[in-house]
Amino acid sequence: MLVKRLFINATVATMKDGAEVLKQGALGVEDDKITYVGEVPEPQVQEQFDEIIDCSGKAILPGLVNTHGHAAMTLLRGYADDLPLQTWLEEHMWPLEAKFTHVQVQAGTALAAVEMIRSGTTCFMDMYDHMDAVARVVEESGMRARLTRGVIGLCSEEMQNKKFEEAVRFATEWHGQADGRITTMLAPHAPYTCPPEYIKRFVEKAGELKLPLHTHMSETVKEVEQNVRDYGVRPVEHLRRLGFFDLPALVAHAVHVTEEEIDILAQHDVKVAHNPGSNLKLGSGIAPVTSMLRKGMRPGLATDGAASNNNLDLIEEIQLAALIHKGAQLDPEAVPALTALKMGTIYGAECLFLDHEIGTLEVGKKADFITLDLTGAHMQPLHDVVSHVVYSASRGDVVDMYVNGQPLMVNRELLTLDEEKIRHEATRAFQALLQ
Repeated sequence: MLVKRLFINATVATMKDGAEVLKQGALGVEDDKITYVGEVPEPQVQEQFDEIIDCSGKAILPGLVNTHGHAAMTLLRGYADDLPLQTWLEEHMWPLEAKFTHVQVQAGTALAAVEMIRSGTTCFMDMYDHMDAVARVVEESGMRARLTRGVIGLCSEEMQNKKFEEAVRFATEWHGQADGRITTMLAPHAPYTCPPEYIKRFVEKAGELKLPLHTHMSETVKEVEQNVRDYGVRPVEHLRRLGFFDLPALVAHAVHVTEEEIDILAQHDVKVAHNPGSNLKLGSGIAPVTSMLRKGMRPGLATDGAASNNNLDLIEEIQLAALIHKGAQLDPEAVPALTALKMGTIYGAECLFLDHEIGTLEVGKKADFITLDLTGAHMQPLHDVVSHVVYSASRGDVVDMYVNGQPLMVNRELLTLDEEKIRHEATRAFQALLQ
């Protein structure tokens, strides 16, 4: 049965160009779609809805979009900190992750889902192994996700073939599942972990399946230098020659890219997942986001995995994106508040090639949205809601979440997931690794 809900008396931040904020607005939802955005309608119009929800003292925003991560790595949060990326990966993360089964992936992803819902993320991108377990968590939680089996190609040809077939099988079986909330991609892990011919196989298959591509790229100086030693060119040119940018493509990090490389990315409409928190913590650097923005690119935001962040709080990433570039560029206008918020919403949706469905509050789009409490002392006086969301808000201000028009959290109470059980199972799953 179709349910028609009307949310009234809210500050509605649509993130739509030219009409970002309605100070006394309303949002109408029917089934999984937005059917009304505007001023609070007259009582006779309100009677057409099954449920009227008063949102006085709240802001309604599009759900936040996390454009790159490894959800199951919540189990490794705090396991190895304050290390360079390659040491952290090769000596600590990869050996323990090799022991992961679907049990650890399911438990870690469920823990991530709880954390993301509580902090306002309605849609996330995930690259990992045992992806069927990830997809089942998405299905149960009610969230939206763009999922891909990440593939490291530093192995035998037989194992390469097995991983490739598994990635393709997952991408074809799960694309469009969970009432359309799950879509997929293909993802060779990185140019430094996948031989060129192996990456080409993914490019060809993605073209055949009409799916986007995803990879890590230019995250560290060491990675770029290794690419030059191994292949004679830097990662951007390397991927361009392999045809990676001829298809819809999303690259994570892009910290160490030159002006010329940004031009190449912009010309090919390559999407970038900016991971400010993770890149800072690992000492990888600060991506040249201001240059990307000047050249017409619209980078999204991402947390990366909780082992390198150490949380999945996209509100924090929005704040970091607004702040660190001001400091790095000695320019208070480098990334304005509205731009940072768009990076966490509509730009993120564009990065996942889902902007036709989500990212703004517009009639006809999917009803993916959150509400934030505006009544706290740290949000007063309410001069500018966008400024307050970016510079003052925290994840504790998220009150409600709806995805596809369905409530996942109401008044800070989770409706689709058993948080206490999930916390217990996550601890037990990690302890099983150590045994």
